[in-house]
Amino acid sequence: MQPYMNEDAAWLRLKDLQLEAENHRLAAMANESGSSRGGLRGWAERAWFLAGLAMRRAPRHKPRSA
Repeated sequence: MQPYMNEDAAWLRLKDLQLEAENHRLAAMANESGSSRGGLRGWAERAWFLAGLAMRRAPRHKPRSA
């Protein structure tokens, strides 16, 4: 038997659990000191990586004016 018979209540509970898991993951990542993935350094590494990927893609074509 399900503990939440109401589908709306079950959906809200699922969203709460997902948010709690995400917050736990972010807090653990922020608490890693000295790690290359911890805190601000991890964010900077991800931004650098994404900028490198963006440089590799072909330039976008500008729409022609009518």
